[in-house]
Amino acid sequence: MQVLLDTHTLIWFFQGHQSFSDKMRLLIEDQNNEKLISIVSVWEMSIKQSIGKLSFSLPIKTFIEQQLALNDFNLLNINLDHIDVITSLPLQHRDPFDRILIAQAMVEKIPIISVIQHLMLIQLRDFGE
Repeated sequence: MQVLLDTHTLIWFFQGHQSFSDKMRLLIEDQNNEKLISIVSVWEMSIKQSIGKLSFSLPIKTFIEQQLALNDFNLLNINLDHIDVITSLPLQHRDPFDRILIAQAMVEKIPIISVIQHLMLIQLRDFGE
């Protein structure tokens, strides 16, 4: 199964955050799952690092490259199909990073592993579950 990790989930996973659920950890650590990280999450983490809201012990590029290899993650780039879906998303989701993640999940038809409830709710609705 393919899964897309949202930015917050990635940060908590990388930090070993105590609030990270066992269910999310099992999905990420399952060797049978293809774990995708959106390039938009890397972009968002880079911004957070540049303004002092996030700190890694390595430059972000090196850190992400290590995490991709260490955790068998794959990068999901943004394409025009993803951008096209953004125009139809409800305006209640104003965070541009969340909007792109939701659009990617909808286009690729993959679930988002998220600690943010509204991302899961819109996705369930849009996939008709």
